[in-house]
Amino acid sequence: MVDFQTPQGGTIGIADAPIAALRDSLRGSLLLPQDAGYDAARSLWNAMIDRRPAAIVRAAGAADVMKAVNFARENKLLLAVKGAGHNIAGKAACDGGLMLDLSAMKSVRVDPVARMARVEPGALLSDFDRETQAFGLSTPTGINSTTGMAGLTLGGGFGWQSRKRGLTIDNLQSVDMVLASGELVQASATQNPDLFWAVRGGGGNFGVVTSFEYRLHPLGPQVLAGLIVYPFAQARQVFDGYRKFTAAASDDMTAWMVMRKAPPLPFLPADVHGKEVIVVAFCWIGEPAQGEAMAQTLRSFGTPVGEHVGPMPFAGWQTAFDPLLQPGARNYWKSHDFKMLNADVERILCDAIVKLPTEECEAFIGHLGGQVNRTAVADTAYPHRDAEFVLNVHTRWRDAGDDRRCIDWARGLFDALTPHATGGVYVNFMPDDEAQRVATGAYGSNYARLAALKARYDPTNLFSQNQNILPKA
Repeated sequence: MVDFQTPQGGTIGIADAPIAALRDSLRGSLLLPQDAGYDAARSLWNAMIDRRPAAIVRAAGAADVMKAVNFARENKLLLAVKGAGHNIAGKAACDGGLMLDLSAMKSVRVDPVARMARVEPGALLSDFDRETQAFGLSTPTGINSTTGMAGLTLGGGFGWQSRKRGLTIDNLQSVDMVLASGELVQASATQNPDLFWAVRGGGGNFGVVTSFEYRLHPLGPQVLAGLIVYPFAQARQVFDGYRKFTAAASDDMTAWMVMRKAPPLPFLPADVHGKEVIVVAFCWIGEPAQGEAMAQTLRSFGTPVGEHVGPMPFAGWQTAFDPLLQPGARNYWKSHDFKMLNADVERILCDAIVKLPTEECEAFIGHLGGQVNRTAVADTAYPHRDAEFVLNVHTRWRDAGDDRRCIDWARGLFDALTPHATGGVYVNFMPDDEAQRVATGAYGSNYARLAALKARYDPTNLFSQNQNILPKA
């Protein structure tokens, strides 16, 4: 007998025979807490989240996904779905429920003639980049190679190519997905278009995607990219230069700004290590010669203390921040969207950065606009088509005794910035304690339609372990 949690918080016992029958039916595997591999399968990127499912189905394909979904629905079990497990909120695991682990489904198949890619939900950005860059192709994704393609896409997805080519979802052509009914369907602009609209930003609320199809674009394999590091004493003038630069930037240019203590990077002098710095990270995806002039402008914001800039493989640039984002640390995020970075935002950030609670904490500003904002709000579930910048307050630490101090710092900075923000939030940047922001902050004017579609495709809210959209009554 295995005791499972129900979505309502109760307990239900499942006899050994049905568990064995489920295990025997799978091409993948089923793990119980005593089985080898259980702890690895339940582990997530954010070490603050430590949940113990009653059982884990490690799916090998769509048939396994269908069986797991049917088993959870028929037995009224709490169900969590894991792609790469990178999400800050840690919704991919649940205590006492059934966890559906898709991380073994990593296939990436590229059609270089049609410029399309078919990708399974366990694939990481690094898997996608290796395959697509072999043909000099890509599509907009994120900025950390260990991020999962599934979670990134279902929330919207943005990174170095987005100002030129839109969000990840703006380049999504179709999905195969398993509904709460256990049925496998396809969704695209012509098949189940309402469902296709919902999955482009609506997260995992509507089913389990077993395959994503993306449109690809020529890129690289070399791009002009890099980091320009300024001392924090020059933050005000760097902010001023950044504001002017981004207001006039070509869609081929994306420039992010990171405020943190300098890690011991080899291109930085030793006396800078551990000191507050302001970093401009950029990627130019246009003609390299034109990009050199843009990079020179980025160097003119102040007097840099170091830089690492030049032509480099795009797949390599995608790994640039990986050393700062390895799994195993405790992480808490707070995030805002902005139409502009005014003097008050600058002042608040500068005041906060000199009080960073740990060496690994930071605030970063993602540069949007461009093609991202040329899609109408109602065209996809992702509604933030007016945001020019996304700011993420990222606290990161190792000792659980620092939880309160780090979280309070993040919340304090978030609260101070709130009057200057749009009120919107990127759903993939929301921590586990922000359920109250889902309707108005994450989805805004699109929420009512999403709630109606949730009632149509998942009326019992089987897919509840996410930034949850409640079925409309």
